[in-house]
Amino acid sequence: MKTWLRRLSRWPQLDFELAIWQMCYLCIAPRRVYRNVYYHKQTKNTWARDDPAMLLLISLCLIIAGILWSVLYAHYGIAQTIQTIFSFVFLHFFLVGLLISTSLWALSNKFLTHATHVHATDQKVEWPYAFDIHANSFFPLFLQLYVAQLLLAPVVTRSNWVCLWVGNTLYLCAFVQYAYVTYLGYSALPFLVRTELLLFPIALFAAFYIVSLLGFNISHVVLEALFGR
Repeated sequence: MKTWLRRLSRWPQLDFELAIWQMCYLCIAPRRVYRNVYYHKQTKNTWARDDPAMLLLISLCLIIAGILWSVLYAHYGIAQTIQTIFSFVFLHFFLVGLLISTSLWALSNKFLTHATHVHATDQKVEWPYAFDIHANSFFPLFLQLYVAQLLLAPVVTRSNWVCLWVGNTLYLCAFVQYAYVTYLGYSALPFLVRTELLLFPIALFAAFYIVSLLGFNISHVVLEALFGR
């Protein structure tokens, strides 16, 4: 966190070009983003990014998405638009990210490390790296649930099975990709074992998806909860 704040105070040094490159590859070839993790550890002595550029870009994307959802879908005024932006950035991204990354950070250090290395400080998952993984996983989900869903909102909220299937499939793809990119992030650490266990939520998502096709419209329920319509 201190490193992030120090880099924020030196705005021209933020590497937005690299962050944009990583965000693009997270959508088309996420494994490539994690290829340089070990090299980063050798040169920077940390697994985590020391540059908050991606966090700033994702926050900016969420601000724009909050404005678009408020104007185009919910028809909110200024106060409600600000509330939506706050919810998207600080609740959906940062708060949920804190909960998920902290949980996986604790679980991976407890159950996924080699027993012979439990006391080695360099064989522990760093919490900032766990949050980096969340940020990496969140961006593809953002494109599907905050961008694509907005474009498809007139379709996925209709009361027929085909529209239900489109909306529910969108959610399945988003959460499966989140879980997969998360798995890639932890499997990139050479000292972790059994990281394939992190793919287990995909089975739960698939099971819920199949059941939901019986008549549970996820998009309708989520948008009703968020915007009341």
